[in-house]
Amino acid sequence: MNAHLDHRNPLVFDTHELGRRPGALQRLTRSVGAPKDLGLDGVIGVPEGAPVNLRLRLESVMEGVLVTGTARATAEGECVRCLEPLELDVAADFQEMFSYPAADDRGRSKAEPADDDEDDEDTLYLEDGLFDLESVLRDAVVLALPMQPVCREDCPGLCPQCGIRLDENPDHNHDAVDIRWAALQGLAGTNQDGEKDNIGDAAESGVDEKQEK
Repeated sequence: MNAHLDHRNPLVFDTHELGRRPGALQRLTRSVGAPKDLGLDGVIGVPEGAPVNLRLRLESVMEGVLVTGTARATAEGECVRCLEPLELDVAADFQEMFSYPAADDRGRSKAEPADDDEDDEDTLYLEDGLFDLESVLRDAVVLALPMQPVCREDCPGLCPQCGIRLDENPDHNHDAVDIRWAALQGLAGTNQDGEKDNIGDAAESGVDEKQEK
């Protein structure tokens, strides 16, 4: 069988040294560059190419290779309160089974599951002793990232009226106007303007009468 995976890819691992004897263990550490779009799009994520440190435990079992590990990296994003850039250390744990491919009636391995086998849709398979960790890593990191990242837990955010950063202006405030009185204040202002107009008209009328006399 021709392998579809490229062993030169840093997220592709070789299990040949581990062997297929159940109970065999292998521990690995590797630093890799983050793949593209590792995180929550438009919210927070690990920049492409940034270092991701992996610690893996490979265990050979009857069905395949059980991979348990931790990924550590630094994510970048924007605080949802004050909109300032932030960095966040991320530790994502994961565990995944990579199954041995089934064999056909001639004993040859089959890398792909049968189309009518719904139970195999989410199964990850070894290909010629190789497995690709990218999809597992991506799922683990996304689950470890906050949906609403903040620069710190007590970040006061921005003023909802003018947008100024409250962290830099802790005494900042606006005079609150009770909306229940706003309409009455507007009405009072209109009446005052009307009274001024009436007084002005009366004064002009008086001047005209004197001129006629």
